[in-house]
Amino acid sequence: MNTQTEVKVEYTNLVEMQEDSCRKYAQNPLYGTKKSGTFEWITYQEFAEKVDQFRGGLASLGVGKDDKVAIISKNTVPWAVSSYATFGLEAQFVPMYETQLTKDWEYICEDSGTKVLLAANPEIYEKVKEFPKKLEKLEAVILLEGNADEQTLTYDTLLKKGQEQATPSRKPDYESEMGMLYTSGTTGKPKGVLLTHHNALFIVSSATQAFQLSHQDRSLSFLPWAHSFGQLAEVHMLIKSGCSAGLVEDVTELVDDMALVKPTIFYAVPRVYNRIFDRLNGQIQEKPQIIQNLFRAGLKHAKREREGETLGFPDSLTLTLARKIIFKKILARFGGRMRIAVSGASALSAEVAEFVNDLGISVMEAYGLSENFAALTGNLPGARKFGSVGRPLPGVRIEIDSSVEGSKEEDGEVVAYGENIMKGYHNLPDQTRSTLNESHGLRTGDLGHLDEDGFLFITGRIKEQYKLENGKFVAPAPLEEELKLSPFINQAMIYGLNREYNVALIVADMEIVKQFADEKRLTGSDVELLQLPEIREQFKKQIESHSTSFKNFERIENFNLLDEEWSTDNGMLTPTMKVKRSVIEEKFKENIVSLYS
Repeated sequence: MNTQTEVKVEYTNLVEMQEDSCRKYAQNPLYGTKKSGTFEWITYQEFAEKVDQFRGGLASLGVGKDDKVAIISKNTVPWAVSSYATFGLEAQFVPMYETQLTKDWEYICEDSGTKVLLAANPEIYEKVKEFPKKLEKLEAVILLEGNADEQTLTYDTLLKKGQEQATPSRKPDYESEMGMLYTSGTTGKPKGVLLTHHNALFIVSSATQAFQLSHQDRSLSFLPWAHSFGQLAEVHMLIKSGCSAGLVEDVTELVDDMALVKPTIFYAVPRVYNRIFDRLNGQIQEKPQIIQNLFRAGLKHAKREREGETLGFPDSLTLTLARKIIFKKILARFGGRMRIAVSGASALSAEVAEFVNDLGISVMEAYGLSENFAALTGNLPGARKFGSVGRPLPGVRIEIDSSVEGSKEEDGEVVAYGENIMKGYHNLPDQTRSTLNESHGLRTGDLGHLDEDGFLFITGRIKEQYKLENGKFVAPAPLEEELKLSPFINQAMIYGLNREYNVALIVADMEIVKQFADEKRLTGSDVELLQLPEIREQFKKQIESHSTSFKNFERIENFNLLDEEWSTDNGMLTPTMKVKRSVIEEKFKENIVSLYS
């Protein structure tokens, strides 16, 4: 489906965009860092000065056109400064996650041909300081924050060098590469996604236009900028629009930080919204029955109102009371100013989206990949459908390749067109050719369909779907996401390749399990509790209640309960929190086999 809205791209490169914003919004706050319980803000002008200084510092190390500057760091002011300083030398920026393994950092540095590596803290620095001895092109490792000896090059050292020797910014051509985003590597080694300045500017312009951002907007940044979603939203879109963002130091303090920062827009992944859903429902259940009843009735009537129904006086009064007595207090915990909450990176349950929306926060689900710099479609103000990922953003076209089979008759592979589609994969011509068609359309690898109104519905990943013994296709991700809405279920992975039926490995939320066990006067270790018939029966009920919208052949016939959470540390998740299916299948091979005996 073609969109009719034109996208006006104002700049040739990201350097021009950043310098223009820093002039226009010079005294406006840009990034806030929490210190001693309050947020301290750097202005656009101060940011521009840091960029100028660090650019000179990088130049003193010989960084120039097409050189690679890599960074291992969470979201910090030096991260954003480093990226734009790099762009201003016509060099390329390569971000990595702090949670990645050392071998992954080494692989990415070698594969990209990194010349200068920026390390967030002394702990990371110690792990990578010997890389220059092993990697031919790597010449220097820079410590961004923390104590260092006299031999260690630091962020502050480079800032001083840049002050002493000013280096004017250079303006890359619009087709020049801004850098690489490495995919998370669920099925193999990470791939370097080559993105140009125009790729970035096109989708920045399209998305800021679609979401109607202004310099009055503020966000709370915790999505990693090494991921395309976080980088697009809270670095480039933010700077173009003159917005500001508080940087989250500790994700466990997210709600407290919301009260301090008072964001108007919030970017998160479904996992965060699922936790909000679980915790609020759990907290309400602890309130007096009259409050519980008012909360449920309020949500019911808010949904009716949203769907265009005219409420009678009693129901209207109930809704007003729910909003004043309960909803207002909940919204105050999120800062009290939030107008839009954006969800991306994976599918968000329609139930959760409606719940958050009816509390008073408009939830907009979006969709995209690193290969298109994060965004292709979005639910927008005045144009949204719960359960969908929205319509194509301005300048983007979506087609469905029906030659690719899925579990639903209307499904096919989602193919995307637009000026944000990557240049290709670094040093991987065969994979580039298989991913980009002859018209430079991106074969996303996702299954989905467009409805009569042009809204896109994603139903699974092609690589993840499998056939049962009876030949029926199963896309496991939608049911896995639905199962995780149960407070008892932390993580889930469904399996059934060439089998008679589906089974599941389920990581239990042991806190909830122990609460249930206490209520039923059940005792034992974590492992022992998960084997008790009463506990298994409760999980069976949870699985059944969250499977009602799925066909019989898609549902789970047997399951094993696990007490160890899958994480990046044990190798079960990618840095973007995606399940490494092949790793989990191999580790729990015997568990899976036992479910069919």
